[in-house]
Amino acid sequence: MSTRHEERLSRRHTLGLLFATAAGVLAAGMPGAAQAQAKAVLRIGYQKYGTLTLLKGRGTLEKRLAAKGVDVKWTEFPAGPVLLEGLNVGSIDFGTVGEAPPIFAQAAGANLVYIGNEPPSPSSEAIVVPKDSKIRALSELKGKRVALNKGSNVHYLLLRALEKAGVGYRDIETVFLPPADARAAFERGSVDAWAIWDPFLAAAEKQLGARVLADGKGLVSNHQFYLAARPYAEKNPDIVRIVIEELARVDEWGRANLKEVAAILAAQTGLDTGVVELAAARYAYGVKLISVDVVAEQQKVADAFAGLKLIPRAISVKDALLPLKL
Repeated sequence: MSTRHEERLSRRHTLGLLFATAAGVLAAGMPGAAQAQAKAVLRIGYQKYGTLTLLKGRGTLEKRLAAKGVDVKWTEFPAGPVLLEGLNVGSIDFGTVGEAPPIFAQAAGANLVYIGNEPPSPSSEAIVVPKDSKIRALSELKGKRVALNKGSNVHYLLLRALEKAGVGYRDIETVFLPPADARAAFERGSVDAWAIWDPFLAAAEKQLGARVLADGKGLVSNHQFYLAARPYAEKNPDIVRIVIEELARVDEWGRANLKEVAAILAAQTGLDTGVVELAAARYAYGVKLISVDVVAEQQKVADAFAGLKLIPRAISVKDALLPLKL
C-alpha cells in the first residue's frame, strides 16, 4: 500500500471520528436527550393479587407520574419474603406484602420503611385441608405436615391457630414451600394441610374443593402493608405520597365495583374469573398511612416470632418508620 493512500485513509478515519464526536455532542445538548438521560424510574414490586395489581391494570399511576418525568417499572414476585429481598438489595423501590415478611426482613437488617396499609382482611387467608381429609379440627394438626411459605403472612396465622388449639408449634412438621410448589404438594397428598392466602386460597377452594379448617377471623388482622426502601422514601417523599394517593383512589373505586375489579385482576393474573371474584369479595379496601395502632399490632407479631426464635433477634417495629411526614 502506498504512503499517499495510507495518508488518505488516515485523514478519512480522523474526519469520521470528528464527525461522530460532534454528532454526539450535539445530541447530548438536545433537550430530548437530556430528558432521556434524566428520566427517573419508580420500580414497584407486586404479587399476583391485591390493590397494587389493580393499580397496575388501570394504569392511572403511570399517567400521574408521567407529568413528573417518572416512569413506572413493575416486577412480579411469588411471595412477600422474596419481594422484600428485592427491596433490600435495591432491585425495587416500593412494594406490598402481608404482616410477617417485614418482620423477618427487619430482623435480617433490611433497610425498609412502612408507608401504609390496607384494613384488616382476616378471611383472605386460611389453613385448608383436602376435601376428603379426616382432619376436622385444628387440634388434629398435631404430628401432621403443614405447608406454608416461610416468613409470609400465613406463618403468623399458623402460630395463632395452633396456640388457640393448644398445639405447640414444634408439635407439627412445617414444610416451607412457595405457593406453586405448596399447591402441588397439597394435590399430591404429600402434606396434610396448607396455610395460604388469596388468590391461591380461592383457587384451592374453587378448583380443588379444599376445605377451610380455620381462616384468620378471631385470630389475626392480616393487614396488607406498603413498604419502601428507606433511601428511596427519604429522597422521594412526593413520589411515595402520589403512590399512596393513587392506591387510595383505586381502593375507593374497587370497593364499589367488585365485578370490574375481578375482571381486571383476572386479566392481570391469568386466574379464572370465578376464583378472582371470590377473593375480591373478601378483600379489604381502604389504604391508610401507617398508624400507631397498626404498628402496635405488628409489634405483637414480631414478639411472637422472636419468642419462638423464628427470627434471629428481637426488633422494634417503630425503627422501620419514617421520621418525616408524607
